[in-house]
Order: sequence, then structure tokens, then C-alpha cells
Amino acid sequence: MTDNDDYVDLGPGHSRDGERLQKVLARLGIGSRRVCEDLIRAERITVDGQIATLGQRIELDDAKVEIDGTPVPVRPDLVYRLVHKPAGTVSTASDTHGRPVVVDLVPSSPRVVPVGRLDLDTEGLLLLTNDGDLTHRMTHPSFGVEKEYLIQVEHPLKAGQLRQLRNGIDLDDGRTAPAKASQPQDGMVKLTIHEGKNRQVRRMCDAIGHPVLRLVRTRIGPIVDPSLVAGQWRELSHSEVRSLYAASGSESPADRAVNQTRAGRRSSSST
Repeated sequence: MTDNDDYVDLGPGHSRDGERLQKVLARLGIGSRRVCEDLIRAERITVDGQIATLGQRIELDDAKVEIDGTPVPVRPDLVYRLVHKPAGTVSTASDTHGRPVVVDLVPSSPRVVPVGRLDLDTEGLLLLTNDGDLTHRMTHPSFGVEKEYLIQVEHPLKAGQLRQLRNGIDLDDGRTAPAKASQPQDGMVKLTIHEGKNRQVRRMCDAIGHPVLRLVRTRIGPIVDPSLVAGQWRELSHSEVRSLYAASGSESPADRAVNQTRAGRRSSSST
């Protein structure tokens, strides 16, 4: 019972002051917020033994969260891996057609997921991480994180066609945002975008009459590594992780923890 006439018992697994479940799952590295929302809708998530609902708030320290009956680790170590995805490799954690998947290029533990996707025939840099917050920031267009591509086409582009790429192209699912486009040499185009429409770069090139012969992602935000060859991977440094968060207008989890600790010390010393 409570003296508050407006009090409503939300039931087991629910917290009025907690954090939204999909945000918690994303932060724990289960996947992007959209993926986590889909898992909740599919009734694959339980909280304290009860099927979770979209928008549900929880206090993670007090809740038992499971996916398909398997407990979700509450405090996983965050890992950040940079892969040069080869052409012919799928940018997913599994594939029903038996094709090679990008997560098989890195150790299986801890579990990581691709940050966005590259087409089957596209190669180049791809991030793999269990940091759901970074995944959200790298893939949602509102954060404006740039991705740069080197595109091989058969014929040189005219100035007007480069201008079209820069100004935006009308596609079936809407007009693309303004992009950076240049032609380092005949038959080679450098394109920088911050969106992630399905097969966007290929469709943009098709729209101006220059089908893609080869497509390589060469940069993610501030991250470049021309020495990383197809099939290779490496861990990101702390400074690289920090630079990715800075590119999305935030600070890294490590910096956030340090700043919170410092703030706590200042607060304690002032009382």
C-alpha cells in the first residue's frame, strides 16, 4: 500500500524510474536499439521471468534479463574491433545460406555485432563491437558520422554528375542528403556520406549512369587504416574509440566514467 493516490503497481520487472529496456540492451551490446526493439516485439526478452514489453523501464542492478532463456551479462567488457571486410562476406552474425559472415573473422568471445552493414560485394572498413551506444551513434544519420568510399567506375564522371552526387540524388526511398564527391583520377570517385540507405552508394552511381565496378569503404568517422588488408582485423586504441564518440558529439564510456568520478570527488569535497 502507499499514501500516494496516483500510485500504480506496474508489476514485476517494471520500474517507474528505470531506463528503457531497449536502451539498456543496446548499451550492453546486444545490438542496435532497433534490433533490441525487434527482440522485445518478438517476445524473446524476459525480465524477472516475465515477457518484456516495448518501452518497459527497468533497474538493471535489480532485474534478471534473459534472451531466449539465456541471462544477459550485466557488465560486459566493451571491445572495439576494426575489420577489413572482404567482398563476398556477409555483414551479419549468421547467414541462413551458409555464406561466410564477418563475425567469423574475429574471436567469438566476447560477442560482438557489426556496426551497420556493407553490401555482400562491398569491401572495406567495418566496426564490430558490443557497445550498443556507439553502434547507435555510428548508424543513426542524426549524428552525422561520415563514411568515405572509393568507387571504381568504367568512365570518368562529368562535372555535372559530381555536382548531382554532392547535391543529393532522388532514390525510390527518398532523396539522399548532400554528400562530398571528388574524382581523384578518371574512373575513380571518392564519395563521403553520413546516411545508411540500403545499397545507397551503388544506387546513387546507377542514378547518374555510372554503375559501380568496385566499392571500398576507406573511412568511418576519423578512423582510417590503409594497412589493413581484406580479412584482417585489429583492436581500436583508446584514442580511436574516443575520437569516434567525439565525432558523434559525445564522450567515450571510459572518459564518462572518469569525469563522473571526478565530479563525485568535487561534490564530496565541497560538502
